[in-house]
Amino acid sequence: MELVLFLSNLMVPAVIFSIVFYGILKKIPVFDVFTKGVEKGFRTVLHIAPTLIGLMVAVSTLRSSGVLESITSFLKPFGRRLHFPAELIPMALIRLFSSSAATGFLLDIYKVSGPDSLNGLMASIMMSCTEAAFYTMSIYYLSVRIKKTRWTLPGALFTSFSGIFISILLANMMMKLIL
Repeated sequence: MELVLFLSNLMVPAVIFSIVFYGILKKIPVFDVFTKGVEKGFRTVLHIAPTLIGLMVAVSTLRSSGVLESITSFLKPFGRRLHFPAELIPMALIRLFSSSAATGFLLDIYKVSGPDSLNGLMASIMMSCTEAAFYTMSIYYLSVRIKKTRWTLPGALFTSFSGIFISILLANMMMKLIL
């Protein structure tokens, strides 16, 4: 066990050292290439920062303004028909925009219902079966300057809603097997 821990702690420095050593062997100006890469990465960060800030502000506004609660109360009757708990609706909606905000909702569900409950199980499966589609699209498409997304958004929304539906089915099936 100690050997595994020692080797895992050694991996990152070993990879960095091997890259530098390979560059020196091939007579590549390692530091110049490194600084050019950092400069390019910094430009990319500056280019996508407004989108990230906009998404964070939008999620924060949704949480604090009461709009999310209004949407949740509107969707409750549909959720009942699908055997989808109302407590999971805000997490499912926010998950489309931000994984970290959805994780906050997940932890709230764990505190209220417990991780071993039906709600906790559904929320866990939902987090692994869905994607922060708007975040991913905005970051990836903005970084390579693609403006026409064509079928990406409908496809991402379809897969996210499919993941939500599958999480309901799987959680209910698993709870029946357990009980």
